[in-house]
Amino acid sequence: MKIGFIQFSPVFGAKEKNFEKVEKLLNNISADLIVLPELFNTGYLFLNKEELMELAEPKDGKTCDFIHNLCRKKNCAIVYGFAEKDEGNLYNSAILMSARGIIGHYRKTHLFFEEWFIFKSGDLPYQVCEYKGVKIGILICFDYIYPEAMRTLALKGAQIVVLPANLVLHFCPDAMVTRSLENRIFTILADRTGFEERGTKKLKFIGKSQIVAPDGEILIRVDDDECVKVIEIDPLIALDKKVTPHNDIFKQRREDLYFH
Repeated sequence: MKIGFIQFSPVFGAKEKNFEKVEKLLNNISADLIVLPELFNTGYLFLNKEELMELAEPKDGKTCDFIHNLCRKKNCAIVYGFAEKDEGNLYNSAILMSARGIIGHYRKTHLFFEEWFIFKSGDLPYQVCEYKGVKIGILICFDYIYPEAMRTLALKGAQIVVLPANLVLHFCPDAMVTRSLENRIFTILADRTGFEERGTKKLKFIGKSQIVAPDGEILIRVDDDECVKVIEIDPLIALDKKVTPHNDIFKQRREDLYFH
């Protein structure tokens, strides 16, 4: 399976420009699964909830239409992050889309910093979806710091966990190596890059998008440039949960002692 990510610097509030950039970056790319950053269509630094409400959209909105058409054009699946509006609630969400339509839908459960003031914490279960016979789980950005989230997806059978992100802290790329290793799964981190400055607020995003193998090997990690990277993996490797012939990380879990 050919998997990859897009790393770029979205223009705040300019959905059409961001769509054009993604389409251009994918122009000569062939892949089975591509992951885009968190909030790829709008940018990140919302000044208030009213501004977020204006830019948010339902899961079947214009961004959904754009990605669906792109999936059909490229014959691939795409995971993308966007601001979701649903019955007056605002979520930091992600969708796994294929040429046939939406496969998976997730809302960020562990909000970061001032996200708590404008987004609602996700209310959907951790879901594992299947594409081309491979089981895929979705998390978003700061979810990475909670090992329970990744472990839940792994226990549900995920072979690949994707993480659309807008990273400002340096911990995540290294933490995702640990998450891959402790769950024996592939992970795809798709971060954004560049600066965002709005009002008195300014953020620098670290980039460092990467793909990590179940044994913790970093298969590819980029710096902070805009790019697309695709590699070929064997997802079946993620079904083997043995660290040694005598140590299976799932079968030998001591649930009788945990959380006491």
